[in-house]
Amino acid sequence: MKKRLCVCAFGMVLSAFVWAGGNQDQGGAAGGTWAPSRNIDWVVTSSAGGGSDIFTRFIADILAKEGLVSNTILVTNNATGMGEVGRTQVSGLRGAGADHTIMTFNSGDLMSMVQNTTRRMDSFRPIAIMAIDKQLLYVSKASRFQNFQQVMDAVRGGTRIVAGGSRGDDQMTFQLLLDEMKWGEAQVPYIIHHSSNDAIVAALGGHIDLVISKPAAAAPFVEAGELIPILALAHQRFGGNLASVPTVSEVGNFNNVEFPVWRGIAGPASMSPEAQAFWASVLQKVAETSTWQNEYIGKFLLLPVFMDHLEATKYMLEFQNEFMEILGATR
Repeated sequence: MKKRLCVCAFGMVLSAFVWAGGNQDQGGAAGGTWAPSRNIDWVVTSSAGGGSDIFTRFIADILAKEGLVSNTILVTNNATGMGEVGRTQVSGLRGAGADHTIMTFNSGDLMSMVQNTTRRMDSFRPIAIMAIDKQLLYVSKASRFQNFQQVMDAVRGGTRIVAGGSRGDDQMTFQLLLDEMKWGEAQVPYIIHHSSNDAIVAALGGHIDLVISKPAAAAPFVEAGELIPILALAHQRFGGNLASVPTVSEVGNFNNVEFPVWRGIAGPASMSPEAQAFWASVLQKVAETSTWQNEYIGKFLLLPVFMDHLEATKYMLEFQNEFMEILGATR
């Protein structure tokens, strides 16, 4: 059932590979009906340094440098309770604060929320989906393993190997790899961390053998030679400095493993439609900048997908419903 979940999620993501928006009156700055009048609170429900944190701070920096938002943007990381404390905080906002608060919200956040709480998408107002991300498997330079063949040989010989990464999509991707390799969870357990960066630190410290991460969080450690990418969890190889990393099918008679991660932004359910449209409009402008395209999408090897608030609302709700249906079938 877990493999079916990943396949269905991948199909949903593929259907979203379009550049959307730009032909609608989105209100806000375009319509002049709402604009921020105070500082902006941006909540990230994972630890600093991880992929979601990098995503958030990159956008906040562009918003400021391009003059798209003149108000101060205050980014707060709240990973307590696998991010549920932060999501509870945002979902419960009312009044003017609701229009001035946004939250980084990805596929992994949604899956964690649905699995662990009774909260659903009606607690939030989707604002945009900005990109699609994918993962790789890494080891530290001091690891006893320097390639994936050595990992496979060790598992075959009965060695216990510990992996780690963030919750949600990273965990799902690793589960798909376990299923494909026919490895047992007892022999190759997965430790959940608050962010990819936390898992990377654990790998560098020798506490876990393998770490799963998206390129953005791992990039500085790869460039410094501290982290070695050994397996691309995608249907095709990555580009750039990851071009030499083999896919699963290239290391043996296996199918490739992929669980794309959509990266989005949402606000509280009580956010006004005018504020929701304003944020969607300025985020579309962010997605159109050369800085975003070259220094974020290009540098970290993401797929450039943009959905405005209308499309993101439909997409996130469909993703939730599909996930709940499949999750129900696995219980």
